[in-house]
Amino acid sequence: MREQREAIQALGAVGVAVGFSPPEPLATLADHLAWPWPFLSDPERVLYARLGLGRARLRDVYSPATLRIYKEAAQRGEPLHRPVEDTRQLGGDAVVKNGAVVRLFRPASPDDRPPVSTLLAALAEAAEPPPSEGRAGHSPGAGRTERGGVP
Repeated sequence: MREQREAIQALGAVGVAVGFSPPEPLATLADHLAWPWPFLSDPERVLYARLGLGRARLRDVYSPATLRIYKEAAQRGEPLHRPVEDTRQLGGDAVVKNGAVVRLFRPASPDDRPPVSTLLAALAEAAEPPPSEGRAGHSPGAGRTERGGVP
């Protein structure tokens, strides 16, 4: 996402990351990732629960696709660290406009996230004036995608 900073800002948007770690480790992660926007701490996972972001099954956390990511990182010489947090907590991606979720992407597994192009398209759509009646639907992203409010 950070590589698309100009495109995101041209839509009048910002990226916000949320993690369930305490603020200090998240600040370190934000620095490491060169994250240009707010990185918020939600250790009680209030937002995760509000967005319906559940926990993955163990076999989904360590799926062949996830193991391939670790293998490729090891082949590049990147150190593999032992997890210190809940590796089963699923993340998500949301487009929020005027304080309301207008598009929500809930992954089915940790490696099931929408491509940045899908998120940018959702941002562009949210930046448009309200659609007129009879407008066509949308193409879903990864996992489950929803429009409108969050329960």
